[in-house]
Amino acid sequence: MKSFFLTNRGKVRQINEDSCGVFHNKAGQVLAVVADGMGGHLAGDVASSMTTSQLKSYWEPVEKIHTSESAEEWLREYISTINTNLYTHSQNNDECKGMGTTVVAAICTDLFTTVAHIGDSRCYVLNSHGFQQITEDHSLVNELVRSGHISREDAEHHPRKNVVLRALGTETSVQMDLRTLILEEGDMLLICSDGLSNKVADAELKSMLESEGSIEKKAEQLIQLANDNGGEDNITLVIVDYTPESEGE
Repeated sequence: MKSFFLTNRGKVRQINEDSCGVFHNKAGQVLAVVADGMGGHLAGDVASSMTTSQLKSYWEPVEKIHTSESAEEWLREYISTINTNLYTHSQNNDECKGMGTTVVAAICTDLFTTVAHIGDSRCYVLNSHGFQQITEDHSLVNELVRSGHISREDAEHHPRKNVVLRALGTETSVQMDLRTLILEEGDMLLICSDGLSNKVADAELKSMLESEGSIEKKAEQLIQLANDNGGEDNITLVIVDYTPESEGE
């Protein structure tokens, strides 16, 4: 299993409110994280970086996750704890009032991958069945699509596309979605903020992941593509390649 993460400010924003990372526990199991912060001046940056750094600090001492049930339990417990930490910090620091962040966190083991998510950052899987988004955006436009009020095409250009219905740290408690997948050798996981998914179509994401070269090169090319298409938002991604490290690039 190989992994790589990359974040970029984009071409318009003055600061990068995204945060990401790939962390290993004592057994070498991977926790991949993307967080896209939101809120007042610098507050989004605080929320996303706190989320990533705290997940890292909670994950690294873990001995080993043996089952998908324990992976889901771990994610539920520690993301809920971080939600409380963020909310308390925002209440105690005026400059951080109202801050929050999306989060996608994936525990990747040799036997299963368990994904938790809140907000509109996304997780995709590339495998023998094709390329598919496995998270459901917690956003206003996605609810409008789900309820049949607008089409998916309309959603791409909706004026309130950036309205998120669920975020980490904005309330005393938060509901997260959890999903466990069985991934095979050669499959890939792509986790990203909407700075990538809003700017690069699914077909282009798939094509880039399937292209020749290292995952580092693919990550750089994806960020370049998002910037070439406008780069109005921060752009962040993690790629996890389930090819054994001894094989190929």
